[in-house]
Amino acid sequence: MGEENRRFTTPEALQQGIADVHLSEVRSLLSLQKRVEELVAPLVREQGTPNLDEASVEIQQQYRKELRQKLKLMPPKEVAYIIEALDSNERLVVWDEVKEGADPILALLPDEVLEELIDDSHYRNEKTSITAFELRDGRLRQIAVTSPDDLKGVRPIWVDLIAPTKKIRGWIGSMYDVEIPDPGGLTDLEASARFYVEDDGEVHLHSDFLLDTREESRNVPVALILHNEVLFTVRSEELPVFRLQRARARTRPGYVTDGKDVLLDLYAADVEYSANALEDVYAGLEKVGTQVLRSRISDSEAAEILAAIAEAEDLNGRTRRSVLDTRRALSFLLRGKVLSDLQHNDVREILRDIESLDGHTAFLFNKINFLMDATDSAININQNKDIKRLTILSVVFMPINVLAGIGGMSEFSMMTQGIPWPIAYSGFVAAMVAVGGLTYAGLRFFSNRKTRSRSHSGAL
Repeated sequence: MGEENRRFTTPEALQQGIADVHLSEVRSLLSLQKRVEELVAPLVREQGTPNLDEASVEIQQQYRKELRQKLKLMPPKEVAYIIEALDSNERLVVWDEVKEGADPILALLPDEVLEELIDDSHYRNEKTSITAFELRDGRLRQIAVTSPDDLKGVRPIWVDLIAPTKKIRGWIGSMYDVEIPDPGGLTDLEASARFYVEDDGEVHLHSDFLLDTREESRNVPVALILHNEVLFTVRSEELPVFRLQRARARTRPGYVTDGKDVLLDLYAADVEYSANALEDVYAGLEKVGTQVLRSRISDSEAAEILAAIAEAEDLNGRTRRSVLDTRRALSFLLRGKVLSDLQHNDVREILRDIESLDGHTAFLFNKINFLMDATDSAININQNKDIKRLTILSVVFMPINVLAGIGGMSEFSMMTQGIPWPIAYSGFVAAMVAVGGLTYAGLRFFSNRKTRSRSHSGAL
């Protein structure tokens, strides 16, 4: 066996050989695409022929389609190997084809390649945002941050980070000597580790803030860190509570004075937002209640009502969870002795607002249960009506079935001997119809009689 053949005797070597072949194919496609662009671009500039440019775009799209199909068939390990082996420009082209659902690929790439793909301006998460707030003349001045240079000479009291990458967390942490957590790992903490104070006085809080939209309602985890009078907030997406807080602090002089004020006002805004969510639940249940208390509800309407009730119950439960989490955080701050006397009063005021919301959530749960029971009763009534109709039909056809059995016996032929069969069977069918009609009329008579007797007894 030659040296060339011995290279592929092990599974690892065979996989590496296949990966190298795929890498060569990807490079060829990228080279062809680039070559077409280099040949056509000068001609388009000189002759100004749009048809030629369209043909070039179509050819490039064909190459991209072929590249996409090849990458789709490769395992994540091979794709990661190809991305790492390519140069920067080619790497971005391949990444653009596989970035949808690329978490398995990202897990295999080294940190320097990850930073190039995700942290650089070539491809940046649309959610990623860093905003610093500096106190100027009693108002918060908002500073959009894209690099460490934007924070030079700035003394912020609040640094807000949305979906920060590893690179961003690194230079923010080194600049302010604080460890910024990964927003994707905030839910991995135990409940007992969500509120604590470091030896140097650094306060860590991990709370769930409510997000209520027309499409869905859910709780978004947020990390809040107080370090050297600066508040750092880290989360995976934008929240209405934070937008409200930024607007208030920018427009109202003296609204906040330090990072602790910002922290407390965020919790106060979350309680206010939760109260608004409960008002939406009230409005939704009032509409549902009007439908439930009607005299008749069809099965399709009952299904829609149950869906609306389930949605209201979900929002009410998530609101209660958010409020409960806020109460725990505020109670921790009271016990931690990190607030001033005036801030203690603010916390107690927020806690009183939370207590008032507890009664509302409990009432809504009771109302939801009542509407659910009423809807179930309406469904049961509809089912009973269907069963009643089937019962009436079975009673009506019972004597008819008996007659039909008699008509099929040989004795019937003997009884009608001498009578032409069309006349005999026509009379027999007429007798069955008459018996069925009399049975139905009898059932209606006794049913109406029973209804009149109940009405008469009720009037007395």
